[in-house]
Amino acid sequence: MADTPGLTDAATGEADAADADAIETGRRLFAQPCRFVAAAATLERIPPATLPEVAFSGRSNVGKSTLVNTLTGRSVLARVSSTPGRTRQLNFFELGERLILTDLPGYGYAKASKSDVAAWNRLVETYLAGRQPLQRVMILIDGRHGIKPPDEAMMARLDTAAVSYQAVLTKCDKMPAGDLSRQVAAVTRALARRPAAHPVVRATSARSGLGIPELRAELAALAGVRASSGG
Repeated sequence: MADTPGLTDAATGEADAADADAIETGRRLFAQPCRFVAAAATLERIPPATLPEVAFSGRSNVGKSTLVNTLTGRSVLARVSSTPGRTRQLNFFELGERLILTDLPGYGYAKASKSDVAAWNRLVETYLAGRQPLQRVMILIDGRHGIKPPDEAMMARLDTAAVSYQAVLTKCDKMPAGDLSRQVAAVTRALARRPAAHPVVRATSARSGLGIPELRAELAALAGVRASSGG
């Protein structure tokens, strides 16, 4: 059957409207108050699970805290450090009484003892495997370098634990457009072989704002916030 331009245009318009609604819902959610809840260096300090959660993971100094700050529009919500491995605990933030954002310790620590690394790994793995409200783990990957062995090791753990995760490329403003497109395609192909990986790869930049509205919209959907709910 021949294409009907009017129907095609209408469908495209509806899709654009749906995308715009989702982005606006995400913007409204992340404009809500966001407060620090707890810092947990041991399992006993992890707060009770009361809301949907999304965790942010990645290699040390990949930009986890910077991304959390950018998403929430707050420059000092999550502590940012130029020293790899500075985040040594799970930091929990409550967003608008709808979503918990968890900033996990970076892996691939540059300056930490083996015993500390082992303790942090046990803490993170126990949290990831046993946290019922955890909707997804956002694995942050430096867009300039792509997936590295520590990222693959974390993905393998999440595959084994059947915990959903999604790749988010960071620092993408520092890449030429062609290089970024090739990196997104490469990461997408790599994740297609992994059972617990979400198929959509997000390219972001805390500096330029690239991909931030779309990521907010996706996180709002994970929190169960819909456009009709008033955000």
